[in-house]
Amino acid sequence: MAQGRNTLMDPPIEDLLDKVDSKFTLVALGATRARQVNAYYNSLGEGLGRVVPPQVTSVSGKPLSIAFEEVAAGKATYSRPDPEEEALAEAAALALAEAEVESGVEELAEEGAVVVAEVAAIIEDEGPTAG
Repeated sequence: MAQGRNTLMDPPIEDLLDKVDSKFTLVALGATRARQVNAYYNSLGEGLGRVVPPQVTSVSGKPLSIAFEEVAAGKATYSRPDPEEEALAEAAALALAEAEVESGVEELAEEGAVVVAEVAAIIEDEGPTAG
């Protein structure tokens, strides 16, 4: 009799966990890639071509199974951002947002001064009215 695997899942979880650093990474990677595969199949008739097609030949038509097969084959990978680079990017984004707010406040102040001047001119033109 042929020796079968002791699991219902193909590829086995143990093989998948060898490709990533934790169960949580495996879940996030598999879910993200499964959404991409599903989006690819949903957009086939539209000819958009924005989503990468499945990278492995699979007998399964289920996006999550295809995603796990891609992880097992090394076709779907992940990368962790460098904490220092991430901190620098956040600081740059915060500085940009602050600069936009400051320029927006200056623009509003200028527009406010123009509106006040226009209102004052209108009031001067009309003068006091007798009721």
